[in-house]
Amino acid sequence: MKMHFCIPVSQQRSDALGGRYVLYSVYLDGFLFCRVRYSQLHDWNEQLRRVFGNCLPPFPPKYYLAMTTAMADERRNQLEQYLQNVTMDPNVLRSDVFVEFLKLAQLNTFDITPKKAYLDIFLPNEESINMEIITSDTAERVLEVASHKIGLCRELLGYFGLFLIRFGKEGKLSVVKKLADFELPYASLGNSEVEHCKVGLRKWYMDPSLDSTLMDCRAALDLLYMQAIQDIEKEWAKPTQAQRQKLEAFQKEDNQTKGTLLDMDGPQRTFNQNLELRFQYSEDSCWQWFVIYTKQAFLLSSCLKKMISEKMVKLAAKNPEMQIEVPEQSKSKKYHIQQSQQKDYSSFLSRKSKIKIAKDDCVFGNIKEEDL
Repeated sequence: MKMHFCIPVSQQRSDALGGRYVLYSVYLDGFLFCRVRYSQLHDWNEQLRRVFGNCLPPFPPKYYLAMTTAMADERRNQLEQYLQNVTMDPNVLRSDVFVEFLKLAQLNTFDITPKKAYLDIFLPNEESINMEIITSDTAERVLEVASHKIGLCRELLGYFGLFLIRFGKEGKLSVVKKLADFELPYASLGNSEVEHCKVGLRKWYMDPSLDSTLMDCRAALDLLYMQAIQDIEKEWAKPTQAQRQKLEAFQKEDNQTKGTLLDMDGPQRTFNQNLELRFQYSEDSCWQWFVIYTKQAFLLSSCLKKMISEKMVKLAAKNPEMQIEVPEQSKSKKYHIQQSQQKDYSSFLSRKSKIKIAKDDCVFGNIKEEDL
């Protein structure tokens, strides 16, 4: 499924020799991820093709004449589509060529030098783990180190993820976004456009029946239990009165196993009119469109995709002829499903502006290919 990459704007820059080039601002899940030139993306695509061949999506062609504004906008849109489509292949997502390029792009964009640093990882009980990291460590690497420190079984890593969490007034929290495996937490945290953010560790699956898979690991059980308590306290989950009474009884008994197995989903409830999420839902062969206005459209869209992927895994287990590969679940497991059956059932649109634009982003005039 496609990732939420977009390139809403591009900038004209001058180099040291007086030439001109175009810098594209790449956003991921609504936040500035990096800025890159066409020539850098072109070279990256060539490297990927040497590894994966012609299975990659088409890359925007070079122009050998001066570009008009319309041509420049078309290229920007084509690059955006390329980034979205190339991430649909889980093998590409996990490749060194893919990850190393994006790591370097983030470091260069935010002028970060790889060096030792300290990072606090907040748990659902709002306690934190202080970790020594390298500023160039990806979210996947940071999660591995954090899980080792708390004793989380390595094979269960795919059930958890790192998130940007906003700490507001009076103890209010808001989950802003999930960090992609290839994202640099140090860069995302230091350059987030949302104030008072911290990196938090939370479960990353939607199907409550998967809780039973984690019950044999004490650290996983602790995390699920803490998150269940937090979700109710922050009113992110609304259990029935009977469920609440059960959970309170389990708390008194210190029975974490039964407490985490309560079937409670926790949608975010903070709304904003800047973004809208659209998705289509079918019940009894009747398709209906739903529109949700929320500042967390990107996060909700990711959750919908996660639900769909988990549903497909269950279908694959019932039908061995289906084939699907799910990269975010335990990475040692592979599932298969026909490519034609993978559909993106959700999308997000902006009501006024598609995304918050950095102050120095601007449009540009005619640019020649040799200036890139």
